[in-house]
Amino acid sequence: MERLTISLDNQLCEQFDQFIHARGYTNRSEAMRDLIRDELEAARLDKGNEGHCIATLSYIYNHHETDLASRVTAVQHDHHDLTLSSMHVHMDHDNCLEVVILRGDIRSVESFANTVMATRGVRHGKLHMVPVEIRHEQHSSSSVPHTHSNPLT
Repeated sequence: MERLTISLDNQLCEQFDQFIHARGYTNRSEAMRDLIRDELEAARLDKGNEGHCIATLSYIYNHHETDLASRVTAVQHDHHDLTLSSMHVHMDHDNCLEVVILRGDIRSVESFANTVMATRGVRHGKLHMVPVEIRHEQHSSSSVPHTHSNPLT
């Protein structure tokens, strides 16, 4: 592990300490690692949408909206290669929250998310992506090939 030393003026250091305390960090190093990871991930995602990611798409919709649930489900089925899992939560008598876990190339994941979030009746949609390296492997102990998704940071 490499060691870095940084100097901060007193005001910035105090604000950083308040920030890490509010977030529940026990030390400055882990907070700095997370901030660096966030910036590296953002830079990778902004770089021409190349590569792969693992992602969560969350959105809220009114389940009384005509055929909305079936339209969103149809979009998921059309992109079954990206969808790893989904969870459906009944928030109240009208609203549902869905969270979909996705894995694939960044462009396809963004396109899928945009299609879902642009569907009439879907609101509060958010996509969170983490760039990953995807490796397809088959271990000698198993005859079933599988996929590994390793975060790049």
